[in-house]
Amino acid sequence: MNEHIGHDKAFASKEFPEPEPVPNKNVYLKELEKSLNYSKKRRDNYEKFIKANRRKEIADYLPIRMDFENVSRCNFRCIMCQVSDWQKGKRASDMSFDDFKKLIDEQYGLVEIKIQGMGEPTMQGEDYFKMIRYARSRQIWVRTVTNGSLLHLKNNYKKLVDSGVNEIQISIDGADAQTFENIREGSNFEKVRSNCKLINDYCEEKNVERTKMWVVVQKSNSHQLDDLVDLGYNLGFKNIVFSLELVDWGQSDWKERNSKLSIGKTINTDRIYSLVEKGQKLGIKVRWWRQTQKYNSKSPEHLCPWPFERVYISSDMRVVACCVIGNPEVSDLGNALEFSKLWNGKTMKDFRSQHLSGNIPDYCKPCYINTTRNNK
Repeated sequence: MNEHIGHDKAFASKEFPEPEPVPNKNVYLKELEKSLNYSKKRRDNYEKFIKANRRKEIADYLPIRMDFENVSRCNFRCIMCQVSDWQKGKRASDMSFDDFKKLIDEQYGLVEIKIQGMGEPTMQGEDYFKMIRYARSRQIWVRTVTNGSLLHLKNNYKKLVDSGVNEIQISIDGADAQTFENIREGSNFEKVRSNCKLINDYCEEKNVERTKMWVVVQKSNSHQLDDLVDLGYNLGFKNIVFSLELVDWGQSDWKERNSKLSIGKTINTDRIYSLVEKGQKLGIKVRWWRQTQKYNSKSPEHLCPWPFERVYISSDMRVVACCVIGNPEVSDLGNALEFSKLWNGKTMKDFRSQHLSGNIPDYCKPCYINTTRNNK
């Protein structure tokens, strides 16, 4: 995941070069309008959500976004990822297409989803592409994340682009084989490199922009940031994001482990903007992402949006607080097959109330500047 950089004021600036949807925000907003036009119920639901403004423990609307973890298994054992602790890199069975379809059909308020969680989604095979196509047929904006290792198999790179997916985030954490393979254990740098060329060349052939290179910055690759921009350019990426955060997955042992990989405040703003400028010269949007401690419990406007607009559905159909947790063994909010009842059931209402009162749950605290608030 991402890297914690502390309370540097520059990172709180509105001018901070944060990621944009692919290919750009204007296209995303046009897709949002198409989604809202899909049905009157969806538009009405969205308007109720906007008016609520994260101020109520009861949400009189359905979620507008969801994360669907189609698989909780991976062929890599990345050093900063909780999957490396799971037996044979697997936590649970795959999500079935029927369960995915049931939720998509019930949740008419959805305008955007991510299909991926704690695992490599292409390992599922055809049902993965079927899920994307089904969501897109209902004018839902779809993002997915892949480690790029299996894109060459069975023309997966073509299937993914042709599915109509809106954004494909590909994880690249090193500019050479040694760095990449030391971070992403079990990987093959040259194969991933080759697969990135395959999918980006195919996007060029189809005259579409879909991919984004995502780099988790940490001690062992922080010296390669310039090289990573060059690599992205050579692989045909038009978008690169440097993620400045490693999360703890809501677990104390991972907090200790990932703190040792963290680069802290060693990247200054001059360095950040120099890489943005380098990208501009190469025709690449270089952006930066941080999440830890960006929320503030002093007012509803600055609360984490997840409890009020979206959830994470695990592959075994459990409702999890968010993608930073990504594990129902840490945060289990209920059975996703009963989601319509769950959304405003006691567990979800209590979860929202904790955020509204400032009594943030322990597993949510790393994403907040402060975790208690005196209410008048």
